[in-house]
Amino acid sequence: MRTFSSIFTASVLLATACGPAFAQNPTLNARIAQLAAQEESKVIAWRRDLHQHPELGNEETRTAGIIAAHLKKLGLEVQTGVARTGVVGILRGGKPGPVVALRADMDGLPITESNDLPFASKVKTTYLGQPVGVMHACGHDTHVAMLMGAAEVLSQVKKDLPGTVKFIFQPAEEGSLPGVEGGAKLMVKEGVLDKPKVDAVFGLHINAQTEVGNLTYRSGGIMASSDRFTIKVSGKGAHGAYPWNSVDPVVTAAQIILGLQTIISRQVKLIDDAAVVTVGTLNAGVRYNVIPPDVEMSGTIRALNTNVQKEIWASIKRIATNIAESAGATAEVTIDPYVPVTSNNAALMTQMLPTLQAAAGPGQVREIKAVTGAEDFAYYQEKVPGLFLFLGGMRKGQDPATTADHHTAGFRIDESGMTLGVKTLATLAADYLNAKKP
Repeated sequence: MRTFSSIFTASVLLATACGPAFAQNPTLNARIAQLAAQEESKVIAWRRDLHQHPELGNEETRTAGIIAAHLKKLGLEVQTGVARTGVVGILRGGKPGPVVALRADMDGLPITESNDLPFASKVKTTYLGQPVGVMHACGHDTHVAMLMGAAEVLSQVKKDLPGTVKFIFQPAEEGSLPGVEGGAKLMVKEGVLDKPKVDAVFGLHINAQTEVGNLTYRSGGIMASSDRFTIKVSGKGAHGAYPWNSVDPVVTAAQIILGLQTIISRQVKLIDDAAVVTVGTLNAGVRYNVIPPDVEMSGTIRALNTNVQKEIWASIKRIATNIAESAGATAEVTIDPYVPVTSNNAALMTQMLPTLQAAAGPGQVREIKAVTGAEDFAYYQEKVPGLFLFLGGMRKGQDPATTADHHTAGFRIDESGMTLGVKTLATLAADYLNAKKP
C-alpha cells in the first residue's frame, strides 16, 4: 500500500502535469486528494459499522441518524425525513455559483450474510411475512461512508467552492414493499432537486467485479430500465383425468412463456442494445390431479432504450393475448414500470471525463458496455443532467469470475478502493462548480 505522502505527491504531480485539461483547479484538487487520503480510516470505520447494522428500505432510521449527526457536525444545513428516512445536507461554498448534487443509497437487502468478517451482519427481521437476515449485499454501506467522507472533505475547502453542494442520502433504492412508493422517485417528488435547484447530479456504485483503483463509465444508457409484468391466464378447470373438459390454463401459460422468448431472440435488434424478458414466478393450482381455472405468472423486463422498452411491452401483450385466445382462454397483462433507463448525459460525460482521469490516474478509467441491472438514480437524471459511474471494489489480482456477485450472501468489498470513491465524488463536485459559471 502506498503511503499518504506518496499519494499526495503523485496527485500534485499529476494535477500540475495535466493542467487545466485535467482539472479546473489543480491546487484545490490536490488538496482534495490529500484530505481524502486522510479520511481513509474514518471512512472504513463508518462502512464497517453500517455493514454490521444494515436496515431495509424505508427503515434506515439508525443509518439516517448517523448521517444527520455527521452533517450537522460539519456545519451543513440538514434536512431529515425526506422520502421517509432520507437525509439531505447542503454545503454552501464561499462564492456564488451553481448547485451540484452527490447521491448515495442507504438500504440493505433481505439476505442472510455468509461471510466470516468480524463485522458481518447478524441482523434478523421479517420480510413479506418470512423470517430473513439483513445484509448490505450491494455495497450501499460503502456508498454512504464515501459520501460522508466527501462531505467532510468538501466542508474543509468550502471557501474555494463557487456554488453549492447538495448531499443526497437516499432510502429504498432496492425498492419498497408492494404498493409503497419510495426511493429516488419519491425524493424527486418531494423536491430534493429543488430549493436550491440542482444543476447536475453525480452518483457512484461500487462493483465487486472491478479491480480497486479503477473507474468505469459509459455515455448514454449505462443501466437498463426495469419493469414488472404480470400475466393472468384464465381458462376452465376440470379433473386431471378428463382434460378434454377443460380449457387448460397451465398448458396455455407454458405456451405463452415459450412465446415470450421470441421477443428477445427474434424481435429486438440486439446488435444495437441488449434487452431481457424473464419469467420469474408461475403459480397454478393446489392439487396434482386438478386442472385449475387460472394461472398467474410474473417477470421482469429490461431495456437500454426507451423505444425498445415500449416495443417489448406491446409484444408481451400481443403474444399473451393471442396465444390465450387460440386456446380458448383469456390473458390479462399488467405492466408496472419501475425504473427508467439510467442514462448518462453525453455533454456532461465529455466535460467530466478529464476529472475522472485525473482522480484515478492514467489507464485506470475505461468505458464499458451497458449492463442490464437497474438503478433508480435514473429518476434524478430525468430531471437534471447526471452521471452514474462504477468504482472498483475487487481485490487486486483477483479473478472476477471467482468473486461473489452483488445481491448474494457472500458479497464482499475490498475497502482500499473507497478512498478513490471519496476523492472522485469530491473532485467531480469541485470541478463542476469551478467549470460552470452561474
